[in-house]
Amino acid sequence: MPRLVRPLSVLRLSCVLWGLAGLCLPGQAQQLWGYVDGAGVAHFADSAVDSRYLPVLPEPGQLNIRVPGKTMTGNGLLTWLDIAPEVKRLQPVLKEAEEATGVDAELLKAIITVESGFNPELVSPRGAIGLMQMTPDAADRYATKAEAQAPVEQRMRNPRLNILTGARMLADLTRRYGGVDVALAAWNAGEGNVRRAGGKMPPFEETRAHVHMVLELYWTLLQQRMQTGARQLKLVGWNEGAQPVR
Repeated sequence: MPRLVRPLSVLRLSCVLWGLAGLCLPGQAQQLWGYVDGAGVAHFADSAVDSRYLPVLPEPGQLNIRVPGKTMTGNGLLTWLDIAPEVKRLQPVLKEAEEATGVDAELLKAIITVESGFNPELVSPRGAIGLMQMTPDAADRYATKAEAQAPVEQRMRNPRLNILTGARMLADLTRRYGGVDVALAAWNAGEGNVRRAGGKMPPFEETRAHVHMVLELYWTLLQQRMQTGARQLKLVGWNEGAQPVR
């Protein structure tokens, strides 16, 4: 049965998060897996219980990510994501997309950051458009009937429609491939390459680097949410030697 911890203060949650990652047998490190659900409950386990669980970094790392149109990396990038008007303006849309599709707003924000640096006018050499760099084919595939009445380029230059369409696509890819990492690989390299790799990560360095960058930023943003917004903590399947938090 899951172990439920009562509401936590920000400071205590931070200590619990990093402390749990250190729970282990003597001399051995143990990987922590987790996610935060839509109700603000942080879930942790000592294994990937299902596709929602991703590895939690054992300690905060220095981001080494460069994004389109930006020179800052690391903490400078995180500060920019906190204060930039173009990012703040889209927070309600990210939340709307999260509620509509179940894809974390932090994951959408990480994808947008890595793909376009929050530039809604960006068009790639391959014809991918806007914030989430949607190709016209994918944009048409995941459009609603009402949305599809407008030209695809017009839709994908609209930040709200770009994000909602991209969130639908990512939710579908995650369901079909069973995990966020492979879904991101399909996003970057194409579904055909993922199928040829047996439904797993294709052996492309560019794709592996892309997925790593998105997930690293996603977990950093998600851990910020855990520290400021998580109201409860659930431990799933923890080894009997670990003591419950009280």
